[in-house]
Amino acid sequence: QVHLVESGGGLVQPGGSLRLSCAASGNIVSTNTMRWHRQASGKERELVAVITSGGSTTYVDSVKDRFTISRDNAKNTVYLQMNNLKPEDTAVYYCSTVLAVGSRYNLYWGQGTQVTVSS
Repeated sequence: QVHLVESGGGLVQPGGSLRLSCAASGNIVSTNTMRWHRQASGKERELVAVITSGGSTTYVDSVKDRFTISRDNAKNTVYLQMNNLKPEDTAVYYCSTVLAVGSRYNLYWGQGTQVTVSS
């Protein structure tokens, strides 16, 4: 089993910054594609950012130039640096990864961390 634990969320004013962390139980961050998602109240879960094992990154248009996904392989942790936060960024943020288990592939999620952007 892979366990993912998000942290770093909280209440911040518009224009502020937060850094989210996703700590993985296994040594998988260096070899797996890691993803950040968010789900605002009453809305569908949205893919926010992706980082591959090779370091390539992808972002949803609404967060480009504001959010940065990165990883620390030694700490087995993925980060999401969020700058210039806007009220529409308010959501529960989750990290995820896909891992082969035997002959099958499983999708793993953390339990999420709440980000609230409000004045």
